[in-house]
Amino acid sequence: MELATSEALNRFLAGVEVRAYRMAEFSIGDADEALDLVQDAMLGFASRYADKPESEWNAIFYRILQNRITDWYRRTAVRNKFRAWFGNSDDDGDGKEDPIQTIADTKSPDPAKSLYHADAVVAMKTAIGSLPLRQRQAFMLRAWEGMDVAQTACAMGCSEGSVKTHYSRAVHTLRGLLEEFKP
Repeated sequence: MELATSEALNRFLAGVEVRAYRMAEFSIGDADEALDLVQDAMLGFASRYADKPESEWNAIFYRILQNRITDWYRRTAVRNKFRAWFGNSDDDGDGKEDPIQTIADTKSPDPAKSLYHADAVVAMKTAIGSLPLRQRQAFMLRAWEGMDVAQTACAMGCSEGSVKTHYSRAVHTLRGLLEEFKP
């Protein structure tokens, strides 16, 4: 890989890193696992597709990320079946609340407004998390990443009609779930 391509690749990966992480975190609900998935997707992209034209990088990268997320769901389902079968549980916490989370924010100009926004963020995260996987993918790629229908179809590995259907259903579901936060 020549120097110019390496610099362009570094810029591209730096540009998508945070959005890809948030997308993965919304999709699976675990920050550490999301970080692992994004890093794995970046490594796979850089090692296999850096020689592709830069105009195709965005769709290719998000296709890899979406495949990693789908694979994570499959692995988790298999693991959960074995855990249930052998009687293991995921309860490793001690049930104590984090003391940092209980400290008041003295910099907040309006506590009621901050609470409203925090509730809206939690509700949005929960609502996106409640969507079926394909609807969540279509919504995140179209609304979060700003991809057009063709790019989203390429990233998801489906037809443009499927993207439109999944996206439309996601938007209608989210509107219904987030009605109370409508301005």
